[in-house]
Amino acid sequence: MADTSKEREVAVTEKDLPLHCPMPGAPLWARHPRVFLDVASSHEALCPYCGTRYLYKGASPKGH
Repeated sequence: MADTSKEREVAVTEKDLPLHCPMPGAPLWARHPRVFLDVASSHEALCPYCGTRYLYKGASPKGH
């Protein structure tokens, strides 16, 4: 049985903005309704559906 207690973390950059979960290319079994996440201001966001933590690794976007 898989260990689901580990939190999944994904590093994202400005090319991934606007960020939404699930991201393009996610396997069909991992899909849920799309939710947009604001990582530009706090440099971190947590998906309310799957719990994936997105960490923003980049310069603050201009105009945001």
